Amino acid sequence: MTNLTNYRILAISLLAISLLAISLLVPVYVNSVNAQQVTINGAGATFPFPLIDTWRVEYKNVNPDVNLNYASIGSGGGIKQFTEKTVDFGATDAPLSTTEFQKAGDPVHIPETIGSVVLAYNLPELTTPLKLTGPVIADIYLGKIAKWDDPKIKELNPDVALPSEDIISVHRSDGSGTTFVFADYLSKVSSEWFDRIGVGKSVQWPSGLGAPGNEGVAASIQGSPYSIGYIELAYALTTQMNFASIQNKEGNFITPSINSTMDAVSAAAATLPKGPEPWTNVTLTDRSGPNSYPISSFSYLLLYKDLSTNPTIDEQKAKALVGFIDWAITDGQKFAEPLGYVPLPQAVVDLNNETLRSLTFNGNPILSN
Repeated sequence: MTNLTNYRILAISLLAISLLAISLLVPVYVNSVNAQQVTINGAGATFPFPLIDTWRVEYKNVNPDVNLNYASIGSGGGIKQFTEKTVDFGATDAPLSTTEFQKAGDPVHIPETIGSVVLAYNLPELTTPLKLTGPVIADIYLGKIAKWDDPKIKELNPDVALPSEDIISVHRSDGSGTTFVFADYLSKVSSEWFDRIGVGKSVQWPSGLGAPGNEGVAASIQGSPYSIGYIELAYALTTQMNFASIQNKEGNFITPSINSTMDAVSAAAATLPKGPEPWTNVTLTDRSGPNSYPISSFSYLLLYKDLSTNPTIDEQKAKALVGFIDWAITDGQKFAEPLGYVPLPQAVVDLNNETLRSLTFNGNPILSN
């Protein structure tokens, strides 16, 4: 009788433990079922794609219910889709022009990272790094310097055995913020470029080969001996391409790097506009400073000041989108430098935080102040 009683007590105890375990597990199961997945769609610049794609993966560890899709289609395409409200955010390396800003309605610029545009080249015989100046680069793209052993290039590189081969210049074929940055720089260092070609996300190239995206230009350079092209530093580093040191405003030849790009940004940080204001005239090219690399640029995310302006965004998505960007401009910056991007200076992070806290949905703040 005693053994039977003990068995009953043991059975009841096991049942109680099982019920307790189930009661503890049920809320977790219910929460996982009830948690709503949010998908955020963006499109635009190829320049920040490696960083944004890293954020896409890493943010799942922060908020597993948020999925990020980003189409690397070029700044021109990103601005178009943002303005047409077919994506939740746009991305561009060129700030919105006055016309684009007015057409968009009520946009804000949020600098997400900083990078530099480099002149990558494919010279099989060359073992010594190449030096170039802005005017020489402009003349190459204008078609005025056609050979690698041109006297103007030899003068800058007296100890380099330059081949007597035709220069194949490669440029972007799509509407590109990288092109905007490159053309902006050339317009400052070459009056002929300014007069004949000017600045834009797309320009009329006098010569050379066109390729889509930073990826396409990088691939064209790698596949074409004696070619030269402009790409973002991150792509040059990840593909282990050779790139030139470029003479800056102070007359020094500067190798593009995290530090030399940061030097170019430091002088500009204090003069940046507030997020809702136009950023049309913001430029980091040809900045003063003995160690400043001369072809540097912000890359921007584009949002509407009131996110309900975009019919693809409901309140839940608005909160998820702003939460993601809040993470990207702070904790997410630790992923920038390993990929060849410059982390945002604290002054720019502070400016971005102010912009994010001004964003609304149907007039109500999304983030608490």
